[in-house]
Amino acid sequence: MAELTTLESLLEMGFERNRAEKAVANTGNQGIEQAMDWLMEHENDPDIDEPYVPPVGNVLGGEAHSQSSTEQPTLADTAEGATDGEVNYIETEDGLKRPMTEEEKREQVKRLEELMRVKQAERRERERAEEVEKEKQRRRQGQELQQIRQKLQDDDMKKLADQRRREKMEDKLARQRVKEKIARDREERAQKFGGGGTPSTAASSQPNPPSPSSPTSQGPPPTKKEYDESRIQVRLLDGSTITTVFKAQEPLAAVRVYVQVNGNTPEGQDFTLLSPYPRHVYTELDMEKPLKELGELGTGLKRVYMLL
Repeated sequence: MAELTTLESLLEMGFERNRAEKAVANTGNQGIEQAMDWLMEHENDPDIDEPYVPPVGNVLGGEAHSQSSTEQPTLADTAEGATDGEVNYIETEDGLKRPMTEEEKREQVKRLEELMRVKQAERRERERAEEVEKEKQRRRQGQELQQIRQKLQDDDMKKLADQRRREKMEDKLARQRVKEKIARDREERAQKFGGGGTPSTAASSQPNPPSPSSPTSQGPPPTKKEYDESRIQVRLLDGSTITTVFKAQEPLAAVRVYVQVNGNTPEGQDFTLLSPYPRHVYTELDMEKPLKELGELGTGLKRVYMLL
């Protein structure tokens, strides 16, 4: 009879029978308030409207339900707190029970309806608070994700900048090593060719013996001037020129290396040296020859053109 009391109270309040039966069964028929709480908590469950199948031997309503088909009890008759079917009685202060008046029944209905409204308001407030908390959490996660992305981007930019600095430093060191190697090679060649050329230089510095005077009054024949250094001017592809002094014993390869380092020539680009007067294009065979053996290159100021 207690099950019927809670069930019919829920039906009077407008709940569907299937949902009301589930609420009574799942709360163990603990009263109208527990059943109402269960309904409000589970009203959005996907299976809330599936037919309720009561356990075997425990059919809600039983004989009392068949009796209620002809005489429907009111909400006051099935009010919360009735556990033995005495829904029309209330307990007095002296422990006795007396029938409920119509006014008391209406008051009980109002109390239940007010309780329903309060619980619905509490649930709506709880749902709003949960939505606000979810929105705050979503924003926090979005901010954290943005910070992570910004940090990754900053790290990538820092790595790229470090890589560029390393590449520039390595390129600078490579250029420095090339210049140092050129300087060492030049010194070695100067020592090598300079040592071999000392006797000739010394011989040339010795005074020539006086030649017997010819019958005629002509003086001694002019001697060819020997140069220890050669000043070479190279005209580059862009029309600019670079000028430097080489030892006469240095090979033509020293001129080529000097042009590669100081002529802003792209790395790996090949070029040829040309002497305009007399016109002569220097080949790889000429690179190891000393300047003094290349004719005009070993004398005074000589102009050379750079060709692709």
